[in-house]
Amino acid sequence: MTEAAEVELVATALATGAAAGLTDSAPGIVHELHAGLREAVRRRLGGRGAHSAGGGGYGVRVLDAYETDPDVWRTRLLQVLTGSGVESDEEVLAAARAVLRAERRTGHLTVDARGANGLLVGDGKTC
Repeated sequence: MTEAAEVELVATALATGAAAGLTDSAPGIVHELHAGLREAVRRRLGGRGAHSAGGGGYGVRVLDAYETDPDVWRTRLLQVLTGSGVESDEEVLAAARAVLRAERRTGHLTVDARGANGLLVGDGKTC
């Protein structure tokens, strides 16, 4: 995956996990995995090694705002994540993949197809 794709993966997992947490009546595996992803991203954004665009307070505020309104905050979150180096953080990437896998298993799938060119959603068995 490219660096931009890795950042998109994290942003999508954050939005998917937040949406699952809002719609689930009781916390489940997606909620737990999302909480782990969110904490890993918060650590990354607040870490000493974060670049100024993703550093500390601002990055965490953007993360919090993104989860309440992903459409408005998406562009800023992508900038903050890119500036933090999240695309090379294996802990964050593994957590993001786990959220998306768990969400697929629950039967809910959130897809952000902005900018997509040729997109297949589903298990590939039907069109």
